[in-house]
Amino acid sequence: MKVADAKMEFIQTWGALGSAWGIPRSMAQIHALLLASNTQLSAEDIMEHIQLSRGNVNINLRELTNWKLVSKQNKIGERKEFFVANQDIWNVARNIVNERKRRELQPIQDFLERFKNEKLTGGKEEIAHFSKLIADLDEFVKQIDKLTELMIRMNDNIFFKKLIKTLS
Repeated sequence: MKVADAKMEFIQTWGALGSAWGIPRSMAQIHALLLASNTQLSAEDIMEHIQLSRGNVNINLRELTNWKLVSKQNKIGERKEFFVANQDIWNVARNIVNERKRRELQPIQDFLERFKNEKLTGGKEEIAHFSKLIADLDEFVKQIDKLTELMIRMNDNIFFKKLIKTLS
């Protein structure tokens, strides 16, 4: 298989995976293109490679930059901005976990905290059932939060790799 064909298949697959994880397909495709590229690419280069509109590319590049997955680069003598993906896969994973935690886990934690402190009225059994549900969900989310914090703090180290290998 030619490397160009392999890259396109990677871009399409990464886009589908991103979509399954709740990330816009075009954002994941742009990220995959930049990951697979060994050179800096301009917005125009990205538009040409994966056939997206300028607006779509610009919005997604901004979002990828906010997620710290992509950074802007300048070339001397060029007015265009160029983009490059963070190539450290552990760092990429940590940045994704951090962003998903901020966008998804934190609002759930805030919601559960509000309900834990809420004075509920109604039948005793119904209150007890609902309160237990909230407490169980809160405990589960706290465990997920601890797991994500552990993952965020981890580096690409031998211990972690051996632990995963042992567990699988």
